[in-house]
Amino acid sequence: MTDTTSLLLGSKHRHLHRRHAVVIGAGPNGLAAAIVLAQAGYGVQVHEAQPTIGGGARTLPLTLPGFQHDFGSAIHAMAVGSPFFSSLPLNQHGVEWIHPAAPLAHPLDDGTAVMLERDLGDAEQALAADGSRWRRIFEPMAENWPQLAEEALQPVLHIPRHPLLLARFGIPALMPANLFAGRFREARTRALFAGIAAHSFLPLDAPLSSSGGIMLAAAAHAVGWPMARGGAQSITNALASILQELGGCIYTNSPVTSLDGFARDTLFLCDISPRQLLAITGHRLQQNFRQSLASFEPGPGTFKVDYALSEPIPWKAPDCLRAGTIHLGGSFAEIAASERAVADGQPPERPFVLLTQPTLFDKTRAPEGKQIAWVYCHVPSGSAFDMTERIEAQIERFSPGFRDCVLARYISSPATLESMDANLLGGDISGGAMTLWQTVFRPTRKGYATSDQNIFLCSASTPGVGGVHGMCGYHAARVALRNARV
Repeated sequence: MTDTTSLLLGSKHRHLHRRHAVVIGAGPNGLAAAIVLAQAGYGVQVHEAQPTIGGGARTLPLTLPGFQHDFGSAIHAMAVGSPFFSSLPLNQHGVEWIHPAAPLAHPLDDGTAVMLERDLGDAEQALAADGSRWRRIFEPMAENWPQLAEEALQPVLHIPRHPLLLARFGIPALMPANLFAGRFREARTRALFAGIAAHSFLPLDAPLSSSGGIMLAAAAHAVGWPMARGGAQSITNALASILQELGGCIYTNSPVTSLDGFARDTLFLCDISPRQLLAITGHRLQQNFRQSLASFEPGPGTFKVDYALSEPIPWKAPDCLRAGTIHLGGSFAEIAASERAVADGQPPERPFVLLTQPTLFDKTRAPEGKQIAWVYCHVPSGSAFDMTERIEAQIERFSPGFRDCVLARYISSPATLESMDANLLGGDISGGAMTLWQTVFRPTRKGYATSDQNIFLCSASTPGVGGVHGMCGYHAARVALRNARV
């Protein structure tokens, strides 16, 4: 991988391939698009503005020496379950998946935790009165995960290859999470589903707010919620290594501020936000299409804290030490109130907190005997409110003495996140609001295409949505190969 502060571009630049492409942004989607194009025989250059490739899949020394923290995604159900990533030899390029004993723990105030077990039989037993119903809902999707992932991680409007399976997922996915959770008798099970559904960043009474919960719960049973040994960077580095074997080049510290310096016949795949695309394409896009891009709505923001810890988190519920991911928010009603406050533009008093504890399962990420924790909550887009105290109060609620374990913190406000990855507008890690309209037409009616036949968008703002799975890049590149005029 080339690490350079600049790259001279222009008409004198020589292309060694008859067909050439430029990918803007070296996140998982940009790298996925680059690999598809290189496999098709294109000469590919990838330009990344940051000094480290990966976008939301980077691992950085954010706190103290020897502590390695994931900047963005830390748990990778969608990566291990990605149809495109599954077609690549990631394991031959350094990716090793680590599966915690349980994907998820959801502690409650009574000192116990509701567990999401990977094995459906174990899950049925753990969820007691709701176990058989949980299994009836999720077993068909888990058993047919490759087909479900293929259907769900592409544009909503398509001719399905597996219509019955898609209907089994899609019809309940349209429901508000509060209605879907009503299928369960136990408050504990409803709380468990609330936390999983809240990954959507939607209020739990909004249409589609069940969708993320259903998909992630099915993934837990089908492929697990693993982490990558060494952090998310290992996934990125594997993709880069595969691309380089195909002849692609990657340039870091190489922001692209205009397309005018490139040859006119260049094919562009842009792993950037709609707002960034507007800024760099200028006169090449039609006015009505520029207006469509400008109206694309960002989603809520994220407030994140990375911790260096002296010891494991002292959970009241010992089962929490079996899980890679912890959801902190209490009951369904409490989590719903937190997400409603965000939607109403208010920082939540008792935020729903997502926490991962990688070093319980991967000792390579911290000095011997030490730990890291990765924590975030949802906030209004661009919020400047410091959520650190409220986050730590939620952790202490279920783990008294947590603050005594803290050696160092790295606080990432929405503005900090955006400064480290320009795609994260206002701290939005979802690539745009998950409204019904923006789910069906994302980011515009053209999907990956633009009004210029050689410019395509391949970021999380396109169908496939957020997550480290590369499917936005894969589908965008496939569309480009069919439709581009180069």
